[in-house]
Amino acid sequence: MKKILIYLMLIFLIFSPVRTFADVAEGDMIVTLGENLTEVQRKVLLSEMGAPEDVQIVTVSNAEEHQYLGKYVSKALIGTKAISSSAITIQPKGTGITVETKNINWVTDEMYVNALITAGVKDAKIYITAPITVSGTAALTGIIKAYEISADKTIPEEVKQAANQEMVETAKLGDSIGEKNAAALIAKVKEEIAKNKPKNDQELRDIIEQASRELNVKLTDDEMKRLMDFFNKLKDLNIDWNQVGDQLNKAKDQISKFLESDEGQGFLDKIKQFFIWLIDTIKSIFS
Repeated sequence: MKKILIYLMLIFLIFSPVRTFADVAEGDMIVTLGENLTEVQRKVLLSEMGAPEDVQIVTVSNAEEHQYLGKYVSKALIGTKAISSSAITIQPKGTGITVETKNINWVTDEMYVNALITAGVKDAKIYITAPITVSGTAALTGIIKAYEISADKTIPEEVKQAANQEMVETAKLGDSIGEKNAAALIAKVKEEIAKNKPKNDQELRDIIEQASRELNVKLTDDEMKRLMDFFNKLKDLNIDWNQVGDQLNKAKDQISKFLESDEGQGFLDKIKQFFIWLIDTIKSIFS
């Protein structure tokens, strides 16, 4: 009798019209929650996000944070608990990505946008939050995980790693030379790589050193090595650069607002020129 009941339950589960993540449509929300939130914190965040009662939830563990970020940042920064969470609302095709954050003190909105575009995420409104001030690493891991499930596609492991590394390298460099300088330097190097297509490490090093001189920043030997490793990996990845260029184009309004809020217009022009160039040429360069 027990076996018959089990079989009946299995048949019910198989043939019941259960809505899967791959069924998400425009306007639907997917929520990612850090595994170590308390029940009270979960309820508060879900309310803050405006999540419906039947919202689909992806849980992110601290082990997953370490899996994707452990190669690039210290264990102390990742911590021992997954707290940061997010709400991803599917937007109409061609809308692009927008990001808003609350209580996140390490990953900036723009870092999320760029990393997610590299990972292949598209057309989504993303709200990232936490009950207390945290770094925000769990949210990035969760968003990529949720998007992969919702889109019913597998994002290559090396692309996920590159997205996380891109975010981390920008933040690390920003600690040394300032966030804006770090963004401008990486932008300039990408531009020169596209134009000159370095054939070896020395040519790549020359490009990075030239960009550093133009921006009047000095890199340590360790920073140079990290940038060399990152740019070599990025230019060789099998990424859908047509999609990257399209999503960057959609995201430019958000990025422009961020840039225009700063007083250093001369410096900001360097960053803006990169995005103008990137949008216009990335499809042909990396396809």
